Amino acid sequence: MRPKTILTIAYSASGLFIASLVALVFSVYLDTPRAGPFNENFSLIDDEGRPVDKSIFKGHPSLVYFGYTHCPEACPTTLYEVSGWLDDLGDEGSPLRAVFFSIDPERDTRDVMHDYVTAFGDRITGVTGNPDEMRKVAKGWIIHAEKEPADDGNYHMNHTVDLLMIGADGRLKGLIPYRSDKDAALAKIRSLLLKHTRGA
Repeated sequence: MRPKTILTIAYSASGLFIASLVALVFSVYLDTPRAGPFNENFSLIDDEGRPVDKSIFKGHPSLVYFGYTHCPEACPTTLYEVSGWLDDLGDEGSPLRAVFFSIDPERDTRDVMHDYVTAFGDRITGVTGNPDEMRKVAKGWIIHAEKEPADDGNYHMNHTVDLLMIGADGRLKGLIPYRSDKDAALAKIRSLLLKHTRGA
């Protein structure tokens, strides 16, 4: 982990503010028929080079996160937590998929994504590819993702930091806010798995 600078802290605070607004929009989204399933097709690849399309959101309950490998805090923290939750669930969590979509595919090549997600374990699949295709997916799930210039001439990504819980039917079932209490997060995931078992 890189040491935090004042700029990084300010950037993170700005991102969390945007994320709270997006979460508010999501709370309305969940109460409408528009809460999925995601029906617009797209063409991306996973970190093993396999094709990824809209079918990734169906057939299994999923934890889906949109982030990027240069993220200073929210993304590595979230993926570390997801890996821990999967370990805690054990066999109970076997139907669950964990997917990390890059909102910065220009820098997050397949190899970069593979090295990144496998550092957190073997249960998280990284997805990258054509930037236009990725924007299509992010827009479909109401994900905020915006470049923020950095002082060194590079850039950060200001983005939604909540984790999406998607049912096997491809519909959004809920959110796990950034830095949620572990027990609260596991309770939500178990509820998602229970709905899957019951065919809901």
